[in-house]
Amino acid sequence: MGSCLSGDRNNHAIPYSEIASTSRGDGVVTRSNSNRKITKKCSSPSIDSPREMSLHRVPGRMFLNGSTDHASLFTRQGKKGINQDAMIVWENFGSKADTIFCGVFDGHGPFGHMVAKKVRDSLPLKLSAQWELGCQVSPPVLVNKDSGTSHCDPGRLGSSNDIHVMLKESFLKAFKVMDKELKLHPYIDCYTSGTTSVALIKQGRDLIIGNVGDSRAVLGTRDQSNSLIAVQLTEDLKPNLPREAERIRLCKGRIFALQNEPETFRVWLPDSDSPGLAMARAFGDFCLKDFGLIAVPDVSCHHLNEKDEFVVLATDGVWDVLSNEEVVAIVASSPRSSAARIVVDTASRAWRSKYPTAKVDDCAVVCLYLDSSESATVTTQEQQELTRDMET
Repeated sequence: MGSCLSGDRNNHAIPYSEIASTSRGDGVVTRSNSNRKITKKCSSPSIDSPREMSLHRVPGRMFLNGSTDHASLFTRQGKKGINQDAMIVWENFGSKADTIFCGVFDGHGPFGHMVAKKVRDSLPLKLSAQWELGCQVSPPVLVNKDSGTSHCDPGRLGSSNDIHVMLKESFLKAFKVMDKELKLHPYIDCYTSGTTSVALIKQGRDLIIGNVGDSRAVLGTRDQSNSLIAVQLTEDLKPNLPREAERIRLCKGRIFALQNEPETFRVWLPDSDSPGLAMARAFGDFCLKDFGLIAVPDVSCHHLNEKDEFVVLATDGVWDVLSNEEVVAIVASSPRSSAARIVVDTASRAWRSKYPTAKVDDCAVVCLYLDSSESATVTTQEQQELTRDMET
């Protein structure tokens, strides 16, 4: 259930002769000796670039609790400290008609909240740039019958296969650039901090999804008997998955679960029982990048049909206590203006019921509706103090 943890197989303190352990409130143990700190502190707050700061005023870009006719989004801090979850809905993404970007990001580690918000702000820009570059390198040529001229229009590719190929490559390149930027970031220490990311682009009737970590995307659709069903679109990239475990072990990383949480497998360094990361892929966490952890997204494609109604993106604070079917049923029966909030409310109650001695996890939910041409009951974005969501 936790993302990062440090401890031995019995979940006791690690007996280092020269290293002292300092417990943090976020479930991460940082270790230091008299000469150095393995997890160093940020020397100054993270500073957004002017371009990223201007994003907070872009029409159609939402990252606070609220809703539109396309989507509902909501996040709430749990009981572990600062809210490390982030989310975004960006309509008319890349200035392309009928194109929406959505994502949820679950930070972990001492500076996970900063990493999650940095990825929220920067990844869409990098994805849009890679998409544009791909169009320039191999442009779909559209002929104007009136003038006889041709031009590249990345918002109107020739076929679903064109969209899938180009956007899959864009996801792979953008995630790679994003992780490299985090490694070189002057203010955010990503050595033992990182974030998951499940992000999608809806372009017309096509979905392209890039997934790193254990946040999840689930489709609400109808089966042949018109019954509402849940279809999981992403796989939770846990360390004990065979393909993930093989890569980690080949890179000398270790995988095991602690005795008090036998269902949660974690990634550990070869020679020390840290940091105990409960996922096989993530942005950041550079202490593990030489030992099998990667930020390469698992990219999948889905062509929508008339039976597909909505997609739910959520961090693991939701999926740890609610099933796919429960979440889909909640969204289907809720007003669009408050669907994401109701999912979070339900998850919070489920945490208290299922795990009464555990601290409720942060939750972030985005509900993307696929029939937005039909006017629905919506509200304007709930206004919050912007400064509370800035990186400080």
